[in-house]
Amino acid sequence: MIDYAIKHPDKWGNALFEHVEILVITMLISIIVAVFLTIVVLTSDWVSRVFIYVFSILYSIPSLAMFTIMIPVTGLGTTTAIIVLILYNQYILLRHFIAGLNHVDQPIIEAATGLGMSRLQILIQIRAPLAIQTLFTGLRLASVSTIGMATIAAFINAGGLGTILYDGLRTMNIDKILWGSILSAGLALATNAVFIQLEKRIYIGAGR
Repeated sequence: MIDYAIKHPDKWGNALFEHVEILVITMLISIIVAVFLTIVVLTSDWVSRVFIYVFSILYSIPSLAMFTIMIPVTGLGTTTAIIVLILYNQYILLRHFIAGLNHVDQPIIEAATGLGMSRLQILIQIRAPLAIQTLFTGLRLASVSTIGMATIAAFINAGGLGTILYDGLRTMNIDKILWGSILSAGLALATNAVFIQLEKRIYIGAGR
């Protein structure tokens, strides 16, 4: 096992880099889309329920099936993987963003309105800071979910750590299977830890 890591640092190193690249691109676009959709759905409870319902249906579809459905549209490769991962993330992010922002006490919002603040100002300056814990929970869960699903995306030539894992399964190479699994799990744990530390730092900075 150690011998494989020493002899093939280029293979697992490139796979790890590709996986991180997919994660970063997916999360950046997912956050932008989720923020826009959240602003839209906050205008109406009915719209909010519709969006959550639609994305919950999409989220219930197995990832491999979703990748396969998208192949005729966007082809094999990273682009298809990222599009599917962004769609999956919307359910997680929207659910947490909406829940966190709606959990802010109404008297606080009414007080801010009485001071002449606009709805956008209240959202950015009042509701978002008070909902930071729930927002970060959504980001953390979406990131970890992305790492796991991106591993499956190796089936459609998206690259990443899944290539090592599935090549190991195909050739019955235990070293590749173990390293593919360990690196995927390690990346998920590291990402989870980073978000937890960021959340703690923000809490300390806010004086909570």
